[in-house]
Parts: sequence; structure tokens; C-alpha cells
Amino acid sequence: MITADVKLMLKKQQYEVVGNHTRVKTCHWTKSDLRGEGGCYKNKFYGINSHQCVQMTPTFTCNNACVFCWRDLRYHTQPAMEGSIDEPEEIVEGTIEAQKKLLSGFGGNEKTSKEKFEKSMHPQHVAISLDGEPTLYPKLTELIRAYKKRNFSTFVVSNGLLPERIEKLLEEPPTQIYISVDAPNEELFNIIDRPIIKNAWQGLMKTFGILPKLRERMRTVLRFTLIKDLNMIYPEQWAEIIKLSNPMFVEAKAYMWVGMSRERLLQENMPSHEEVKRFALEIAKHADYKLIDEHEPSRVVLLMKGDFEGRVMKFE
Repeated sequence: MITADVKLMLKKQQYEVVGNHTRVKTCHWTKSDLRGEGGCYKNKFYGINSHQCVQMTPTFTCNNACVFCWRDLRYHTQPAMEGSIDEPEEIVEGTIEAQKKLLSGFGGNEKTSKEKFEKSMHPQHVAISLDGEPTLYPKLTELIRAYKKRNFSTFVVSNGLLPERIEKLLEEPPTQIYISVDAPNEELFNIIDRPIIKNAWQGLMKTFGILPKLRERMRTVLRFTLIKDLNMIYPEQWAEIIKLSNPMFVEAKAYMWVGMSRERLLQENMPSHEEVKRFALEIAKHADYKLIDEHEPSRVVLLMKGDFEGRVMKFE
């Protein structure tokens, strides 16, 4: 449960708090798209309309304490959720209303596209990825179902430490499942992700083994967070993870020097787009994947075995 002092801090940081443990925050790219300045890389890679995307989390709790995390880890790091658990339907309704509230001021901005603003009041996509580890919310499959009932696309981002909960997504497949990978081996994983549960790396390895089965029911993604002078080494080991997981997509993305991560890392740890691209090509060479697309403003590249019609989805 979010305490009163944490709730006040979140309000100052422009979050909307929904119920006991859910948060919504307007993404930078949602604002950018409304102003006609371009959308998120997920628009370029997959067709997601940034101005209609809700960025939310059903839990602020996480079982990792990653060195690159932009959050204040004092308030978030624990192995499980505590307190009263809200119902999925309440969360869905609350997050939609919170998104409308957060975007309401854009209607009077002269830079805002009136057409996009009107559409933004009818969101189509949800990114269950704001912060926290969504698989710690015990009703995640029901939450996905509730969004899908409203014709939302659903993107879930997980650290993959709880393979049994990842496998449970087969009961209600999201549109796309992301597994965040921040290290190519266990030693670096413990240095970078700093898990607070036992056998975390072993759990992640089990998740990699489950992903081929998930791919039959949903789009699967490995997202590599690349940190200069820390994990941009051993491309062949990153490639082994790809071979084990057989994901539809691999995103190689730069660590961004923002938020509280600036107290743990240096600005020099943030690689340029060209550095990300160069290292991603090394990984791709070992994994028999190809560079298919890139989004320089986000410092991210997309790797696939081969492109296909339908990668960029069409939405009304």
C-alpha cells in the first residue's frame, strides 16, 4: 500500500495514484506525440499510438534493486506486495480516468493536435511497465483480461525472476511480453540487478526457457539495457540468451542517466546510439539475428531473425 508521505511525493513527481498500489504517469513520448514532435520507438517498431498509450504499474514493489533504476529504491524494494490488493476492474477504470486527468491540460495548448488530443481521451494501449515488477501483482492475468475486454493492446514488462508467473500469462496472453535483461551472466547480474530474492538468476534462466512456448501465444521481446563500461561486453554470452529464448524481437537500448540512477552511475555510463548499435550488431552476429530498425532519439535498435508483415500493428 502507498503511504500518505509517499503519495505526496508521487503527486509532486506528477504521478496519479489509483487505489492502494497503482500509479499512472504521462510518458514523455505521449506529450511529444500530442505536440506533433514524434512518438515513442514502440510506434516506429510496433505501431503503438503514443498519444493513446497509458503508462501504468499495478505495483510499486520490485524484487530487484538495479543500479540503473531511476527510482528511489528505499520505497520500492521488497520481495512481495503487502496490504490490501485492488481488483483489476477498479484498476482499469481508475487508470483510464487518471490518464484523462493527466492529459486534460493539453487541450488548451496551441501546439497540441486537436485530433490527437480527442483520440487521447480514448486510450487504446496500456504499457504495464512504469515501475515495480508487475508479476508481483497477484491478479495480473485478470488485469490483462480487463484491459483486453476494452480492446486495449497490452504490453507487459517483467524482470523475469518469477518464471511460474510468467508462464501463467498463457492463461490470458498480453499482446507483447518483455523480459528485461541487464547482464549476460550471473556474476554481472548480481552486480547490476542486485536481486533481493534467492536463486534469482536461476529463475530468469527458467523464464528464458519458457519464452519459446509463450511465443506461440503472444509476441515476445528481450530488452537489453546496455550500460557503458559495465555490461557492454561478452556479446557471445548475450547471444546465448537469445538462442535459448528464441524471442520474436530483441531491443538493445541505452541506459539513460536520469532520476536516482544519477547517484549510482556516471553520465559516462550512458552509451550513444552509435555505441548501442555497434554492440547490438556484435550480438546479432553471434545469434544469427539482423538489425531491422532503430530509433535514435531513444537510443534503441531492433533485432530480429527477419522482418515480417504485421510487425507494425494497425490500430483504428
